[in-house]
Formats: sequence, structure tokens, C-alpha cells
Amino acid sequence: MIGHKFKQISTKPGFVKHNGGLLFRTISKKKYEFKSFINKNHLNAVKITHGGYLAALIDSGCGTAAHRVAKDFVCVTVSLDIKFIDTSKAGDEIIGLTKILKKTKTLIFLNCELKCKKRIIASAAGIWKILKMKTSP
Repeated sequence: MIGHKFKQISTKPGFVKHNGGLLFRTISKKKYEFKSFINKNHLNAVKITHGGYLAALIDSGCGTAAHRVAKDFVCVTVSLDIKFIDTSKAGDEIIGLTKILKKTKTLIFLNCELKCKKRIIASAAGIWKILKMKTSP
């Protein structure tokens, strides 16, 4: 579904749902967006968003994009290179834009920018492996 509103994709118990969930939407066949809101429990000791939480958002958002491109086959992260550029804090809305660079029979190559208030706070490049199994309903 291209161009629709964000939809909550964190419906099953797990890390991302426990931490507030992830909203996701398809922009085009090669572009996807995801977003989340920063809560106090996402902060580190200096009261900015913990890098590990941002990494988890990127991994989940990009992984969902890979899954969609792989036509619902399970995809797992092979590598994820993240550059932390700026900060965010409690109350901020974080939006990620994932661009699919290439899909082969077994791999998906992509990049991602994570933004807060139109500022890039992280960028990432990753590779996902397509497994020969469909997701369960």
C-alpha cells in the first residue's frame, strides 16, 4: 500500500513493542518511512536518546522495509553500519527514511536517514539476508 498513513507494526510481544512500538508506511516500491516517539525511558544518563535505542529503531524500520521488498519472506540483518550525528530528547518524534538500493535473490542493500525536527540525527547502511521461509500470520 503506497502513500497511506503510518500503521503500528509492533503487534507481537518483543523488544520494540515493549519500548513503544514502531509506526511504518510505504512511500514507493523503494522508499519506506517509519517513526517513533522518544519517551523518558529511551534516554541515557545525560538525558538524550540512547544510541542503542536509535540503533534498534533503525534495525526494526529497515528490517521491515527489507521484509516488504522480499515479499514477506523473513529477512535478517547481516550488517548495519550506523553513524550517530546529532541528538534527540524526550518528547521528540523520530522519523526514518529507508531507501532500497538493490535486491538480489538472497540479499537486500539499503540505506537510512533518521531525522528529528528536520535534522539528521543518524545515518545507516545495511545488508539484509532473505531466508527461504515466510512469516507466520
